[in-house]
Amino acid sequence: MDLQLDGKRALVTGSTSGIGRAAATALAGEGAVVAVHGRDRKRAEETAAAIAGSGGKAVVALGDLARDDGREAVVSGVESELGGIDILVNNVGGSTRDGWPVAEPADWGAMLNLNVVSAVHLIGAFAPGMRARQWGRIIQVGSAAGANPPPSMAGYGAAKAALANLTVSLAKDLAGSGVTANIVSPGPTLTEGWREFALSFARSQGMGEDFEAARAALMSGPLANPSGRLAEPGEVAALIALVASPLAASINGANLRIDGGFTPTVN
Repeated sequence: MDLQLDGKRALVTGSTSGIGRAAATALAGEGAVVAVHGRDRKRAEETAAAIAGSGGKAVVALGDLARDDGREAVVSGVESELGGIDILVNNVGGSTRDGWPVAEPADWGAMLNLNVVSAVHLIGAFAPGMRARQWGRIIQVGSAAGANPPPSMAGYGAAKAALANLTVSLAKDLAGSGVTANIVSPGPTLTEGWREFALSFARSQGMGEDFEAARAALMSGPLANPSGRLAEPGEVAALIALVASPLAASINGANLRIDGGFTPTVN
């Protein structure tokens, strides 16, 4: 299927690994010029080189999106390299100390800053240009934890829930502009970070370094879903690429879950 993305300009934040890297690669594979974002120049350049090696086009945008100066650096870098963007994928995120027993208010503030305020800043920087050109796609990468939060991820879940909420209001604000806003919410996904989490679980349960045993225990226990499997980063990226395309003009204000049915909902 041709997603009609030739010549579109995209910024994918946090795109040097995991879902972000897969999304940047997928968009470039469909013909978009992608700004690869990260804090580490070497990793960002390696990702951009890998995209170029596969026939795609990529530039690098560096900056810490948890900081005001880092956000401004990313915006100015993208404007300098691409002259603006048509597709914004707010993928960067993560958690610090989390969970009710250990997280302090400052930890909650840090998670909201990285996951939510960074997205709001980039939306404010790039949405006006999309509106003026009467075409654009703004996509947040959320999490199943936003709708189905475990107590051990209280702050992270709250931040991802905020992303889902602001996406709906943003879609309404952009009504009639040709710009859509959506959130893609993965469940447990087989990224490098998830592998580290599974290995940490394995050690805590006396399994040593047995990743497969940890995965089986998690997927039959706290992370069980009707599909009986983890999502792959490429699967999440394929959904992001579709939502970013002209073919998705009627997908707007939606929370698109890709979690194997992990989130118990009829919506």
